[in-house]
Amino acid sequence: MASRLRTRLSEWGVTPRLITMSASALAVFALLLTMMTVPVPYGVQAPGPIVDTLGDVNDVELISVEGVETYETSGDLFLTTVTTAGGPGYLVDAGAVIKGWVSPSTRVAPVEVFFDTSQTQEEIDNASSQQMLTSQQNATVAALTELGYDVPAVLTIVGTQPGSGSDGVVENGDVITGIETEAGTIDVVTFADLDGALAATSPGTTEQLQVDRDGEETGLPIVTGDDGTGRSVLGVFLSGEFDYPVDVHIQIDNIGGPSAGTMFALGIIDKLTPGELTGGHSIAGTGTISLGGLVGPIGGIRQKMAGALAGGAEYFLAPLSNCEEVVGHVPSGLQVVSVSTLEQARSAVEKIAAGDGADLPTC
Repeated sequence: MASRLRTRLSEWGVTPRLITMSASALAVFALLLTMMTVPVPYGVQAPGPIVDTLGDVNDVELISVEGVETYETSGDLFLTTVTTAGGPGYLVDAGAVIKGWVSPSTRVAPVEVFFDTSQTQEEIDNASSQQMLTSQQNATVAALTELGYDVPAVLTIVGTQPGSGSDGVVENGDVITGIETEAGTIDVVTFADLDGALAATSPGTTEQLQVDRDGEETGLPIVTGDDGTGRSVLGVFLSGEFDYPVDVHIQIDNIGGPSAGTMFALGIIDKLTPGELTGGHSIAGTGTISLGGLVGPIGGIRQKMAGALAGGAEYFLAPLSNCEEVVGHVPSGLQVVSVSTLEQARSAVEKIAAGDGADLPTC
């Protein structure tokens, strides 16, 4: 019987060697298939959705303002996002990593590059949500200040930068009330008061910081530091309670992190400015925003540029501090404009609206 089967297989061209090779190939395929579905310690970052800060989200205005006249506008001010897989609770397999390696708009790196792996997914999500809330607060204060509003604030020190001039001098709970500069004593009623005083001070200068400590006015000598751009900083972390002159509401879900701050601020400015800030153009961008209107660096800028182009943006506002990552990676058809302050970002949008976008600084 076995002899007859071998004869029949031989007539069909099926040799023992072919059978062995086929079985080996099937085994290798099964092994590769198994490997492709095994979780690996990598993260995969890809372009995420873009959202128009001038538009609606689920039929709700993303930015709404009450207590003052607002203005209709056109064009788009897109905030950009990335999607990152591979963190705690969201492991990726080898197949996703290989697919990411061959995609020009996707970044693959060890998971530690994207996430603090000592945290749980819940802790990461909570931190991201808090960063988003802080970015909305900063954007509101920065935008209203840029428009000339006073935003009274109670600024409480909640920590210091190790090694800074404030480290070991101030105490948590100190409320900043004033600062003595070469030009005289400045009462700190708004964050802009403090920011303006520091902007007029050279790094390395000893300033007398006035604080309310447990109900008693106290003067503290602080040697200012350098924020890396030549601006003086105190080296303190602040918690602010703000008395907003108008009510600004930002409604957005399922997006976290601090990088939408600049585009939130521009959206608020557009809502409160007569005419069309964008001139009808589609402008995307990214960048953290400080209470004083400084635009800071973010992660995933190459993926955000790719997402902006795919979403129809013509221009992209990039933090100056991200320029090294931008050079050589700008998608064809997208013009990148570098900015370091909200004032520069607003001016860039206005120039684009006026038809002068070609002369704007880039990376």
